[in-house]
Amino acid sequence: MTKARLLAASASTLVGKTALVTGATGGIGGAIALELARRGARLVVTGRDPKKLQALQHKLDEARPLHSSGEPVASPSISIPCDILDSSRIPGLAKQASQNGRMDILVNAAGISRDALLLRMPLASLMDTLNTNLVSAMMLSKELAPAMIRQKSGVIINVSSVIGLHGNVGQSAYAASKAGLIGFTKSLAKELGPRGVRVNAIAPGFIDTELTRDILQRPSTQDMISRAPLPHAGTVEDVAHGAAYLVEAQYVTGHVLVIDGGLCV
Repeated sequence: MTKARLLAASASTLVGKTALVTGATGGIGGAIALELARRGARLVVTGRDPKKLQALQHKLDEARPLHSSGEPVASPSISIPCDILDSSRIPGLAKQASQNGRMDILVNAAGISRDALLLRMPLASLMDTLNTNLVSAMMLSKELAPAMIRQKSGVIINVSSVIGLHGNVGQSAYAASKAGLIGFTKSLAKELGPRGVRVNAIAPGFIDTELTRDILQRPSTQDMISRAPLPHAGTVEDVAHGAAYLVEAQYVTGHVLVIDGGLCV
């Protein structure tokens, strides 16, 4: 038992809530899951790598805040290995994630990038990008929204990108999928708002993760970052804090929270 975990229990704003985070084995998805766990939510996480999921599950359980008695305030987390590129697995994932009939928070953080100029991009790469980044989020939202509507409460957060706002050479499919998430977010917010369900998106800029470190070292990337008002890469914790804000901000829906150090100002 640590003092930090006991102190966190007094600010456990998500106790009793269940959250599903896709793409949890990635840097951003994992950080969001940890932040929600620290706030007392029961986490269900999914990703393609079972070993990484097991390691994350251990971290999530260690992050749970404690009662003064030393007992965790939230139930143990659950990990479900799943490649959501296979859309046939999404209904089963949704059913398994909401076994107790409840789902309060859905974070669609799964994403891939198959970078290439459109004229050189194989059709399979284009479809994989759209299906993983956009279609999976739409399908999971469709599967889990009914539970949220019955509860008259719930939050859906879609992890988009500043590339979806401004585009980028060699990332047409990725940009289309992320822009699609923004349009989907705004439309679904209008559909579900009257039912008590909020839908928002996050658009990260250059975030330091295992997958982006090579890109961050490129001179062209460094040049862009240096011209931003905050001239450095962001952290996954920056994005996680933004996600937690959107989970708890009861009067915010249909919003796209840009987390890019002012890059797009």
